[in-house]
Amino acid sequence: MLTLPSLKISPRVWREAMSQWSSRRWYAAVVSGLGVGFLIALPTAVIPNPIFGRAIETTWWSYPTVIASAILGGLLIATYVRESISDEEIEVTSTDTSLRIGTLGGFITFFAVGCPVCNKLVLLALGSSGAISWFAPIQPFLAVISLLFMLWALNVRLINQNSCSLTAIKE
Repeated sequence: MLTLPSLKISPRVWREAMSQWSSRRWYAAVVSGLGVGFLIALPTAVIPNPIFGRAIETTWWSYPTVIASAILGGLLIATYVRESISDEEIEVTSTDTSLRIGTLGGFITFFAVGCPVCNKLVLLALGSSGAISWFAPIQPFLAVISLLFMLWALNVRLINQNSCSLTAIKE
């Protein structure tokens, strides 16, 4: 069973951790944040485009959700960027819970801001009337859950930024 530690955010710890970031890591945060934002906003048509459309208008809370997801996603991805080329190679293993939770948060954001009747998975599971009457009302809660998952993952990465696992210690 997966147990998550509590979400105790310390702005001081975040400031200290991010003040150590190189320009390379900040660049990665900006570029990946834009990528995450567009990856969520274009297929869900939060940003209108000629390829994807919506049958139901975009909700007001979808915009801040996409922006917050892009910021958190960019910062989270940047925590996996090596500070310099001379640093030792850091392996991301499948046991990295923060990576899985952060990815899950981004995935849930996609469902949270998407059109309820345009999502084929939701339509298959609930039908069009179920998508409107059951799925649409829970989308704001999905948005909050997704942001909390991403916030938790980023918090874990920043708190543990200057620590290493026992397997990384050389004898």
